[in-house]
Amino acid sequence: MALTDLVMPKLGESIMEATILKWHKAPGDHVKLDETVLEIATDKVDSEVPSTSEGIIEEILYKENDVVPIGAVIARIRTGGAEAPAQETVQPAVAPAPQAHAVNENRAEKKESFGGGRFYSPLVLNIAASEGVSMSELESIPGTGNDGRVTKKDILQYIADRKSASGKPQPQPQPVVKHEAPVNIAEKPKEEELPQAYYGENVEIIELDRMRKLIAKHMVESKHTSPHVTSFTEADVTNLVLWRNKVKKEFEKRENEKITFTPLFIEAVVKCLKKYPWVNSSVQGDKLIVKKDINIGMATALPSGNLIVPVIKNADQLNLVGLTKKVNALANAARMNKLKPDDTTGGTFTLTNVGTFGSLMGTPIINQPQVAILAVGAIKKRPVVIETDQGDSIAIRHMMYLSLSYDHRIIDGALGATFLNAVARELENFNPEREF
Repeated sequence: MALTDLVMPKLGESIMEATILKWHKAPGDHVKLDETVLEIATDKVDSEVPSTSEGIIEEILYKENDVVPIGAVIARIRTGGAEAPAQETVQPAVAPAPQAHAVNENRAEKKESFGGGRFYSPLVLNIAASEGVSMSELESIPGTGNDGRVTKKDILQYIADRKSASGKPQPQPQPVVKHEAPVNIAEKPKEEELPQAYYGENVEIIELDRMRKLIAKHMVESKHTSPHVTSFTEADVTNLVLWRNKVKKEFEKRENEKITFTPLFIEAVVKCLKKYPWVNSSVQGDKLIVKKDINIGMATALPSGNLIVPVIKNADQLNLVGLTKKVNALANAARMNKLKPDDTTGGTFTLTNVGTFGSLMGTPIINQPQVAILAVGAIKKRPVVIETDQGDSIAIRHMMYLSLSYDHRIIDGALGATFLNAVARELENFNPEREF
């Protein structure tokens, strides 16, 4: 019999803590390998945490709504097949270790408590800020969490109720005016406070959802962080297109997977990243961190219209069949909201297929802390001049534009253009007789 620690997983390079939303298991419960133990949330994404081993839940160290540092032990699992003692099965669902919980409670309360000592998790505060919910409104929301805390469900319900009050005037909390601070009556009101008449009559005002606001924030921060430069080229991908058309039915029959262009693009990118490792790096202060692992992020559209970037870890160690299965699995998980925390972390380079939506080319924004991102456009048939030993001729070819946005602090125009053209040549030189 042994005890295995279940720790709060790493959820991204900039995320330092997460909030426990719900425990699916209690002390004494049996848990299988990879079975969901709890749900967690950060200010970016909600996720499920699976068990790292099979056994009996021995101890739970944090309660629902607790804010937990990344890497902290949140539960212990007794492995080895032994059954839990009878008295353990009647323990409360949450039995935190006194010292660990006390440290967390003191830290969380000190950092996230407002007015009257009421606690709000980072997720709740982020949603409130994104949706324009003032602190006065937040304090008036009845909480259904432990000790009356406001949960994610509580604030989302409050926001939904507020929006559904179609046309009914909403009571606004009165601002506290400090006498020593003069009020400038000519000051322009904030945009979110402007009446609809300010925008005109023939308009529709739509509140951005939380994910769209976070994407916007991430994009703006990327532009502030990296001086962006974008280079363009085009590639004759006729051989690649004809090969895929020839093998796709047999491929699906043999592998039970549909082969798209994405794994073929990723395969070409991986080969070129090996030749130009600086493109597979990040910047930290005045240091360049060259990544030895090649983890390719692939921008994936969600049904809501938002984008998420699942990551193919160690893409250089997968063959075309392996890449195809991984691409399809991550894309399906993204569309069904089944991505795990580890599925969206650790990317070293990103590919976005703007051609999926019919765009010929794009100027993508770098996915921080990476230093480059490649966009591939729609494949179109065009008349192209072909050079042969017998002279020039015009032929109908499948052409595609590629664009690379890169961090000009690290990658200059020569390296950026060289890498981009290397990817184009890989695609152009695709072997039409290739076996899969």
